[in-house]
Amino acid sequence: MSINRRQFLSLCLKGGVSAAALTSLQLQALTGATNAIELGDYKALVCVFLYGGNDSLNMLLPLEGEQRSLYEQSRQNLAVENPLSLSVSSQFAGGVGIHPSLAPLQSVFESDDLAFIGGVGTLLTPTTLADYKNNAVPLPKHLFSHNDQQASWMYGREKASLNSGWGARMLERLAVHDEFAANISLDGTNLWQTGTNTSAFALNKSGISTINAFGGYQPRTEHVTNIMNRVLGNASHVLGREYANGLNSAITNTQTMNSALEQAPDLITSFSDTSLSEQLAAVAKTISVQSSLSTQRQVFFVSMGGFDTHDDQLTAHPALLNTLAQGLSEFNSAMKELNMNDKVTTFTMSDFGRTLTSNGDGTDHGWAGNQIVMGGAVKGRNIYGELLTQQLEGEYDTGGGRLIPQVANEQYFATLAQWFGVPVSELVDIFPNLSHFNSETLDFFV
Repeated sequence: MSINRRQFLSLCLKGGVSAAALTSLQLQALTGATNAIELGDYKALVCVFLYGGNDSLNMLLPLEGEQRSLYEQSRQNLAVENPLSLSVSSQFAGGVGIHPSLAPLQSVFESDDLAFIGGVGTLLTPTTLADYKNNAVPLPKHLFSHNDQQASWMYGREKASLNSGWGARMLERLAVHDEFAANISLDGTNLWQTGTNTSAFALNKSGISTINAFGGYQPRTEHVTNIMNRVLGNASHVLGREYANGLNSAITNTQTMNSALEQAPDLITSFSDTSLSEQLAAVAKTISVQSSLSTQRQVFFVSMGGFDTHDDQLTAHPALLNTLAQGLSEFNSAMKELNMNDKVTTFTMSDFGRTLTSNGDGTDHGWAGNQIVMGGAVKGRNIYGELLTQQLEGEYDTGGGRLIPQVANEQYFATLAQWFGVPVSELVDIFPNLSHFNSETLDFFV
């Protein structure tokens, strides 16, 4: 495998790597070299990142019996009353419900379009409470740090010398990283979509992109061509040529995207005016014109903030969950309207879970949590992984109600990646800690 000068310079500039330090094997790995993979039908993954550490243990709740009693004793003033019952396929003692603020998702769950992944978090290897207390196994670094844990979820592994997000690594393995429309962010630059040879195309919530290089001024196409010809013609330095080429590509891609979105159909589905719903509306609009963008795979990134609920959790968290549920429900309706529901999977990530104990007005940084996965290809109406008993000083509690995950987030990611088209043989290379677990993937896809 060889790379051209432009690719090589891009690698060095993005990663701060000297040419002399790179072996041919490293170059092959950096460029995502792989055998041709037959992609088949169109598929998209939509990542919804919940910044701050969602108290996701309060999304899935025991309804009655011993599990409910343990939950109320642990959660104290933060225990959620009147959860909405779920007809879960698997059996859980006392039954399971969701936070009432997630009401818009109840019908999505019951229609088999939504599932929960229980007890998931960053793990390097299966870990028991005894392992944790005795330092018997390696643990993820900086477990309760926002920045480090956000990076771990987006990288899909512990931070390495050459970093790339697992969303970008999937595109590179599937050899679609050169297609700008394959990698789209509604929330600017993020680690999940940044790779060796790919970075996200930024799309505005309005569904229209602008060319920031011209300070907000949008020149006509002929003016752009004249400007670029002058820049390219005068750029004698290699960095100047690289910048000019990059700017030219950005302008071309922006014009291509805007032209495609002008042809987007009007949807009957109505989206709310929250930031999340507006982002998801732009994703739906882009998916509606994917055939004209000539890509068989797309990853999208949207986000919500505000989940670092050390204070005012009783008021703030229900509002956040309702905004999340409303946006996801609307997006599910839009995908059905576009007949794309089986081809699009939406999933959540967050820094970490939170403590079972209350600090009086909120919760502190935890570990294990629950995540949502949604789409027509999902085997919905179920909970995968393990629904952890919410018990202080129980078998999973490292102290203060910080529960040890029973599912590694890399297992969660690998399942999504396999559905997306990444061959099983490539999964451990993308998510290196999978080899430490008995099962590389979960079973939440049809």
